Amino acid sequence: MTTEDHGTSFARTDDGIAVAYQSRGTGRPLVLLAGQANNHHWWDGVRGDFDKTHRTITLDYRGTGTSDKPCDGYSTPRFAQDVVAVLDSLGIERADVYGTSMGGRVAQWIAARHPGRVRRLVLGCTSPGGPHAVERDTSVRRSLAQADPEAVRQTLTDLMYSPGWLARHSGPHHTLGDPTMPPLARRGHLLASDQHNAWEALPSITAPTLILHGDHDRLTPADNVALLAGRIPDTRTHLFPGARHAYFEECRPEAGALVRDFLS
Repeated sequence: MTTEDHGTSFARTDDGIAVAYQSRGTGRPLVLLAGQANNHHWWDGVRGDFDKTHRTITLDYRGTGTSDKPCDGYSTPRFAQDVVAVLDSLGIERADVYGTSMGGRVAQWIAARHPGRVRRLVLGCTSPGGPHAVERDTSVRRSLAQADPEAVRQTLTDLMYSPGWLARHSGPHHTLGDPTMPPLARRGHLLASDQHNAWEALPSITAPTLILHGDHDRLTPADNVALLAGRIPDTRTHLFPGARHAYFEECRPEAGALVRDFLS
């Protein structure tokens, strides 16, 4: 496959799905993985922080963006295989991987099942999944299950960002979901995230790992940081005071610097 700076190219997975990806810049490759039901635009607000040090690679998960939108095949291990297909398409043997939210769950599988492909790993606002994880409370789940799409969007906005940050940043916000997704794909992403359970696989991760989280995150509670750190052998952690789920935007200067320093 060909690659284009700032453009979109396609990799073909082993089950025949075309996955869109975007490669930008030069330097050590850094894969940036977005949250559930989001495409590569999730990273628009902070991708430039890595331009001087890395070749950044994003993708549209199957079901999002310009990737194929099949009726099935949605799981975090399957998404991890899709990322490996993108790396193969680009001829990249080893990369740094930074996954946030569901992207952090996908990144866990890449690092556990393909340790030779991951040089350093960053996990943001994520959890190990399964019965050991600390889940969001029922009030959050109820708010996200409302029938009114605008009400759900407002709930997501409040879960992502603190009121003070929102007062200074009116948007548009690219972390609230891909509006082009068909309902089947959206349900597939929800199931993929909800059914994630990498607990037994986490000790297999050999890459040095940085775990980041906002300490006011109600979408994925920050108690999951200690759980991940207790299972992955070589970890360091950092909590951002007052930050919610999208700490990487709200605390951009500090978060970007921490990640760059760790990856260097």
